[in-house]
Amino acid sequence: MSKKNEASPFNIEETAGISRRNFLTNSALASAGLAFGPLLMAACSDAPKTNDNEIDNGLAKNRNKMKTRKLGSLEVSALSSGCMSISANYGPPADRSQGIKTIRTAYENGVTFFDTAEVYGPYTNEDLVGEALQPFRDKVAIATKFGFELEDPKGGLNSRPEKIKKVVEGSLKRLRTDHIDLFYQHRVDPNVPIEDVAGTIKDLIKEGKVLHFGLSEASAKTISKAHAVQPVSAIQTEYSIMERDVEHNGVLAVCKELGIGFVPWGPVGMGYLTGRIDANIKLDPKLDLRSTFDRFSPENIKANIPIVEFLKRFAAKKNATPAQISLAWLLAQKPFIVPIPGTRNIEHLTENLGAMNIELTPADLGEIETAMAKIKVHGGRMNEMQMKVVETI
Repeated sequence: MSKKNEASPFNIEETAGISRRNFLTNSALASAGLAFGPLLMAACSDAPKTNDNEIDNGLAKNRNKMKTRKLGSLEVSALSSGCMSISANYGPPADRSQGIKTIRTAYENGVTFFDTAEVYGPYTNEDLVGEALQPFRDKVAIATKFGFELEDPKGGLNSRPEKIKKVVEGSLKRLRTDHIDLFYQHRVDPNVPIEDVAGTIKDLIKEGKVLHFGLSEASAKTISKAHAVQPVSAIQTEYSIMERDVEHNGVLAVCKELGIGFVPWGPVGMGYLTGRIDANIKLDPKLDLRSTFDRFSPENIKANIPIVEFLKRFAAKKNATPAQISLAWLLAQKPFIVPIPGTRNIEHLTENLGAMNIELTPADLGEIETAMAKIKVHGGRMNEMQMKVVETI
């Protein structure tokens, strides 16, 4: 955030020869739950641009409520923004002007940390984030990710040093910047020693192209190995009231031990905990990755109703919504946790930011813990193929 921005021209990478069918059926990318294909041109099409005067300031009161937290030494807004769903993976891409307006409205209301990745779209979400944040680039932190092979139709994981150095150049252009605040390895590549990955990021930090290093869906063991070579600022893994593996597998513990921040993706259960999903929901299997997740089968959605019903009852006592309670609960778990709820909808953004106004007392947290201990969560967080590239030990 401290470096001066220098805009770079955007040149979308050549994607000829990569079919959506081949890409989604390749085990590594499908495992990561990331969509690719015909959305590319739609999300990059010329659309009306949003200017600063169009930003909705209806949430201005939340700027005063927003606090900051540290991801390692990187200071960001306590509640931040995941941008993926604007462009891909949870249905068709939003209108570009709508996406830009949502991102800028988040900034106007205190959000200073925005999360994207080259694979979202692919490429199109980085381009959208870059345009949206360009007017105030020096006042925000941008996180993006590397680690997938997007140029080979066979796909797969690729964190070879030469690949990382190539990816960073493309991301810098799309993001219209001269530095990436937080550069995550999207998934751990078993074919490349993590020490080599960390060493490459260390070199990029020396060059000023990257400011901080992150890992996504890595095990506690890998985190420690990487941190010994180049300090890790943040770990990104799914975490919510209904998905709590990181409490038991050592990831949260190693973050606390090493002074690493933790960024939960899916903080409202990929929409589950908003109370807006029921067994009748129709998820497009071509455009919505959740359609492949066991937890989102009609049977499991119905079986998990008790979770949402409890949150609705609890939220009513706090004059809040289930999504707000879910985010407030995460913020109350550890002082180094920074949730990144994603939305393309300003109404939902308003709702998410309202979580900053909710204080959960020790008694509240105890009530939630007692209730959730009695409720079984049905269905795994991702399907078997997608879990293959999630490090568990």
